[in-house]
Amino acid sequence: MLSLPELRKEYTKETLDVSSIAKDPIRQFEKWFDEALRAEVLEPNAMTLSTVTESGRPSARIVLLKGLEQGKFLFYTNHQSQKGKELENNPAGALTFFWPELERQVRIEGISHRVDSTTAEKYFQSRPRGSQIGAWASPQSSVIGDRSLLEDRVTELEKKFKDQELIPKPHQWGGYAIDPFEIEFWQGRPSRLHDRIVFYKTEDTWTIRRLAP
Repeated sequence: MLSLPELRKEYTKETLDVSSIAKDPIRQFEKWFDEALRAEVLEPNAMTLSTVTESGRPSARIVLLKGLEQGKFLFYTNHQSQKGKELENNPAGALTFFWPELERQVRIEGISHRVDSTTAEKYFQSRPRGSQIGAWASPQSSVIGDRSLLEDRVTELEKKFKDQELIPKPHQWGGYAIDPFEIEFWQGRPSRLHDRIVFYKTEDTWTIRRLAP
């Protein structure tokens, strides 16, 4: 078995420089995201959402980016889930994208806000019917005895909504928008001398800086 210290990879695909990067980090993100799509990266919209618990501990999980509107990063969840409760208690949140096929990472820090109910309802209605039922069935992040609880609730809800073309959005389900104040673009380079370009937001202005790897 290969030992962990021997696991390493040289990054050689691209470079990143202040002179060539977009002056708006949202445009730069869109450019990189489009390239991830063209490269057929597996689930390019998968991102690590990091929050802070009530006791000040970090908490992280993978969620899916479902929108980029007015410079804000959108995702949807149960407001009563662990991440939902943490964001309600402390709106600070961080997102991390990693696209290994392109040897790239994007790190975003910002403040979260709830998505308005109209936007959340519109997205909910765009989801597959099974996912809609699942949102109703799951008391997300709650302790349950076994999986049969979920399966029984799904069966009950399928019967309840069987004659309804549109399933209403659960009141506890909705979205969050992360309004960024810092966005870092990381491009892998040889010998671990990676390129790191970071944008800091002050009021409505972005300042660009290069960081040491």
